[in-house]
Amino acid sequence: MALTIDGKRRVLKLTLGALAELEARLEADSLVALATRFEQGGFSTRDVIAVLVAGLRGGGMAPGEVELATADIDGGPMAAAQAAGQLILRAFSLPEPEPGTAA
Repeated sequence: MALTIDGKRRVLKLTLGALAELEARLEADSLVALATRFEQGGFSTRDVIAVLVAGLRGGGMAPGEVELATADIDGGPMAAAQAAGQLILRAFSLPEPEPGTAA
């Protein structure tokens, strides 16, 4: 997945290391608790920034939270929150079977 930040398309993905970092950083009891936070709309701006920073690191960029907080994100805060939610959702979704293969 990608997000346009400061006019540049940036790839975001969550690695296992990023997920472990998020769990600790956001003081979530588990990754399921973190996913539930997003699913139920109980996330904070701090959660969104932390997820996006982790996703950007997984995509090969290493911004800090302050840097991201002051960046111009195409679509604004709503797009940032949606991207963070999608990253979390994808981390907990099984991959779709390829066409022509058994499920």
